[in-house]
Amino acid sequence: MSGELTVTFYGVRGSTPCDGDYLARYGGNTSCVSMERPGQDPIVFDLGTGLRNFGASVMDSSPTAPFRGSMLLSHLHWDHVQGLPFFVPLHEPGARVDVYGPRQTEGSLDEVFTGLMRPPYFPIRPDQLEGAVSFQDAGDDDFAIGEAKVRSRWIRHVGPTLGYRVEWQGVAVAYLSDHGQGYGMGLPDDHVPDEVLELCDGVDLLIHDAQHTPEEFAQKRHWGHCTVDYAVHVAREAGSKTLAMFHHDPSHGDAEVDAMLRDARDASARVNGAEVVAAAEGMVVRLPDHRPSHLRSLQ
Repeated sequence: MSGELTVTFYGVRGSTPCDGDYLARYGGNTSCVSMERPGQDPIVFDLGTGLRNFGASVMDSSPTAPFRGSMLLSHLHWDHVQGLPFFVPLHEPGARVDVYGPRQTEGSLDEVFTGLMRPPYFPIRPDQLEGAVSFQDAGDDDFAIGEAKVRSRWIRHVGPTLGYRVEWQGVAVAYLSDHGQGYGMGLPDDHVPDEVLELCDGVDLLIHDAQHTPEEFAQKRHWGHCTVDYAVHVAREAGSKTLAMFHHDPSHGDAEVDAMLRDARDASARVNGAEVVAAAEGMVVRLPDHRPSHLRSLQ
């Protein structure tokens, strides 16, 4: 089935969910982005608190059909996993979710995630949900999810962390939610690793960590995140078409994100780089199928 790819942002905040009038426009839920195409199972980036709202939208649109979908987990920090227990479709019999995430030294992804979602931290384990959850370990891998081609690569952060590239019927999206420039590697701050360029090369949409101002980064470089300037630099080096600034700091209100967006757009324009937007909760990006019409007609 042909048709545009719809990318919807359900959570764009980093570190911790937050609330208040100061962030009403950009939102306070943590990382969760859906990719949907008509007639196909959705693919979701990360399981932050925004996953709850995605689940609500699923129940509104298909209240009787069991949910089927895949989720690409970047890493296991709290702000990226807290949403799974509250994903309502998984509380319905017949639902199924396949979670792909980074291999862990402490055990399989299944074992480690269950260590997060179990008594006394939470009343039930993943295998006690009405629906089925399957965990798949990933690293530097290439694999298929339905008709989508997925590439996962290790990226720099605190602990095992993956970035993803999804190519789906002629459209490419890259997701690097938590990415630390020069982090722990003795490399220049503007260095872009080959695996990052591989993920981001020519993508229609790059969703990239942009948590810090340069002044903040000077004090927090060990946090494993990056500046807005570095996100612009990655997009320019990789030839990405649109950059979505992501993983906003919980202390940054709407006015601060607006100012960072203006600076990023100015910086990108100076180098003839990508179009820049700031990810906001509820924002929808529609990406048309780029394939030749004779290939689209075969679907």
